[in-house]
Amino acid sequence: MNPEPPLPPVVPEVVVRLRRDRRALARALSRVAGDAGTAAEADALLQAVAPFTGRARTVGITGPPGSGKSTLVAALTEIWRQASTGRDGGVGIVAVDPSSPFSGGAILGDRIRMLGHHADAGVFMRSLATRGALGGLAAAAYGAVRILDAAGMRNILIETVGVGQDEVDIAQLADITVVVLVPGMGDAVQALKAGLLEIADIFVINKAEIGADRLQQDLRAALTLVAPHPGAWRPPIVQTVATTGAGVAALDAALDQRWAWVAGHGGWAAHRARQWERRLPHLTRERLAARLLPAVLTPARLHALATAIAGGADAQAALNDVIDEVIAGIATGGAAPAAGPAPGGSG
Repeated sequence: MNPEPPLPPVVPEVVVRLRRDRRALARALSRVAGDAGTAAEADALLQAVAPFTGRARTVGITGPPGSGKSTLVAALTEIWRQASTGRDGGVGIVAVDPSSPFSGGAILGDRIRMLGHHADAGVFMRSLATRGALGGLAAAAYGAVRILDAAGMRNILIETVGVGQDEVDIAQLADITVVVLVPGMGDAVQALKAGLLEIADIFVINKAEIGADRLQQDLRAALTLVAPHPGAWRPPIVQTVATTGAGVAALDAALDQRWAWVAGHGGWAAHRARQWERRLPHLTRERLAARLLPAVLTPARLHALATAIAGGADAQAALNDVIDEVIAGIATGGAAPAAGPAPGGSG
């Protein structure tokens, strides 16, 4: 069962609209994604809905490209919606897509995914472009999850682009992290390299028709190398064939088991607080960069610095100049005047 913090006595109109009007929900998601309005308006919206969040269960679905994450998301959505009606038990989906290197827009998007649920009023999906975000998780994903939570979605699925050496941000946002692997792709080795053994609450071996048992043995052997403290959660391994729905009910049961385990071992409030301890420094760096860099790293100066570095100027010295100006801007309440590119040295 999801935690149920007490609601404030008065529900503001913005939250009422999110829960009743899909168009209002779509506009709110566009605002926090940076596609409409200003950053200040997005901040004000998130502040208004904050007291009405924390009730949804968020499940992160991550894994290598081609592992069938989108199909698995659709299959989970199907069984959750079969157990509910209308907006009760609603499912929100945040699909983080690769972005075009030119436009910054999502290459895949809503039109390709989840077509089977487009007419269900209890399902709402939003694609977000990574726009260069490290970790395969768009910066706007946090805001989108908060909006869907405030809109009354009981389960929120977050599907990431894929994982690599450092792409483990999902564990800082989702309540439960599901790592999806497939036989025959060297996934067990990749899991070790990418740190997925540390972030996975549940492993799924999808496309399990052939070769799944060998991968499951490899994963179990790899998990023995991780020495959890006594009584720690041990990630189960679930085999699925998402295209047919095989094993998806077992995955749903594993999600319920993980939810109950955390509730009985310190509780979700403490678990989410630990997540915030890891998340806040990252969000702070992003916000500082967004607010301070544009004043000192204008397009014209960026071009001048890049040209100078390509011509032999010292890149580290140029970076230090920019950082010093940002710090000076903080101290004086404004941006320091731009200095010229760093002379000499090697790039």
